[in-house]
Amino acid sequence: MKNSVYLLAVFFCIIIGCTTSKSTIADKNKPTGAISDTVRIANDKLEYEVLIIDPGFSRWIVTNTYPRGFYSQSYLESKNQTWVSEYNSRALQPMRYGPNLYEMTINYDSNVDYGYEVNYLIYNYMVYFQNTYQQKLFGHVPLR
Repeated sequence: MKNSVYLLAVFFCIIIGCTTSKSTIADKNKPTGAISDTVRIANDKLEYEVLIIDPGFSRWIVTNTYPRGFYSQSYLESKNQTWVSEYNSRALQPMRYGPNLYEMTINYDSNVDYGYEVNYLIYNYMVYFQNTYQQKLFGHVPLR
């Protein structure tokens, strides 16, 4: 059975996990050659996967990110822990922060080794989220 954690905010869902392969799920209603709104990282042999559904993220990650290996895994984990913690704090305060933007909390456990690919994807989604929706979760956010 897969261990899954769900997060729905705006038009996206993150299922946190460990993986080594990356694939993109195509939307059947889109013309051929269009970039899907879904990014999926999965490996059936492992217990976790990441699924992000957000209009524009697929195109953004292709054109606005540093290549894999640019950041160390420990750097990505540190940033993810900080940003996810603040994100969760906001999700628990729907009267103060937009309940449509922060719909659910993310269960990101710093004691779990999700691997580089998952941390890379979550990190870049958090950068995208902060820049696209003009949110500042904590500290420096790269502008891309």
